[in-house]
Amino acid sequence: MTPGAVGPAGDVRPAAPAAPAPGPVPPGILTALARTRPLPAATAVLNAALHARRMLLLKSLLVRFDAVRGALPTAARRRFEDDWALLERAERTDAQAVRAVLDYPATGAWLAAALATPDGPDFQEALAGLGAVAVAAALRAGCRFTTTRLLPAGTLPLPGIGLLRCADGRARLSGRAGAVRITDSAGRTLLLPGPSAGPAAPAVPGTRRPADGALAWSALHTLPGGTAVLDDVDPHRVPAGGIGPTALPAAERPFSDPAAWAARWRDAHALLAATHPARAAETTALVRAVVPLVPPADGGPPLSATVRTAPGAVLAQLPADRRELAELLVHETHHTKLAVLDELVPLWRPGGGLHRVGWRRDPRPVSGVLQGAYAHLALLDLWWRARTGPAWVWRRRAAERFETCREQVAEALSVLARSDELTPYGREFVRHMGHHHAHLGVTARPSG
Repeated sequence: MTPGAVGPAGDVRPAAPAAPAPGPVPPGILTALARTRPLPAATAVLNAALHARRMLLLKSLLVRFDAVRGALPTAARRRFEDDWALLERAERTDAQAVRAVLDYPATGAWLAAALATPDGPDFQEALAGLGAVAVAAALRAGCRFTTTRLLPAGTLPLPGIGLLRCADGRARLSGRAGAVRITDSAGRTLLLPGPSAGPAAPAVPGTRRPADGALAWSALHTLPGGTAVLDDVDPHRVPAGGIGPTALPAAERPFSDPAAWAARWRDAHALLAATHPARAAETTALVRAVVPLVPPADGGPPLSATVRTAPGAVLAQLPADRRELAELLVHETHHTKLAVLDELVPLWRPGGGLHRVGWRRDPRPVSGVLQGAYAHLALLDLWWRARTGPAWVWRRRAAERFETCREQVAEALSVLARSDELTPYGREFVRHMGHHHAHLGVTARPSG
């Protein structure tokens, strides 16, 4: 890997990252992003920024390992060095395949958690996550490799691919000729087809296991028409505290209902493509994973979220219909866009007061006001198109939602315009948001 090198004696030394340090985005791209325009050039800037951020986090992990390596047990130190060497070999074989693993949302969540872990046994345990990333990268790249993994928790999550469960806590993985052989210490074996080199999951989704169930492989399901996966197995897919005020947990397989998600996803994308093709293409390009949450107990509207450390993952309860899912995807995609953009060019300063917004009961900091206003501005754009679009059932709902939400966004933009907590880039961003908001509802149909 370019962030560092493993020497002949296993000595790891940090080197300069391959990606340049984040800097300003071109003015035209910033304007397009502020106005929620789904341009391929803007998507490319965001994807490049996301990857640069992952490389910097990976380098930070390497630097920290180098600082504490003398205090680590020999086995833990050698394990990390071997994992890093495998990651380097995978990158030499297929750099794009490795990038797909590094940029996967759960990889970002693991990296953030590992870097936040204090030194000592907990950090040593967090370092073991590099092995999962390295094995996933080697599988995607098509490397020939053999590795034996100790699995204290009995599982090995491979980001974007699936989850291995091994009851006796030790497994040997051998990858070659487009397949991987998994063998536990009792000699039980699973032979699995390898994943494609791209970001899609293995060709055979679902769970496979020998008759006694002591060894099992759960491959992710790829959602129709693209490369996004339904991630219902990765332990990093949802924060430890859950989602929302009720600490909503992830839905566990087999209760994640992949068939229902696939059908709803297909219908929602067809509706989105018919209403705004560029928006549908943007969603396909930016959403890497959908993480099912447990269903609502009270039958209320579905909850959804985007985690800042894992942009590109939509955490959601299954929406009731295709319209709800289309709206949810646009909403969460814009949370991802803003999360990545703020890492590239900070839009606000930490601290400050709380403010009321029309779509939340609890007061929000300026960062929350901006996030909410941005996602709802994208929905306004979508509803403005849907009210005259091909889906007649959606037209009435879209017109009603547009009128209600337009005033709420106007109030939030007013709060942001008066705030002294925005950076110069943030003020410029909000100014362009305001121009787009004023434009919506005035002309027959917004451009872009």
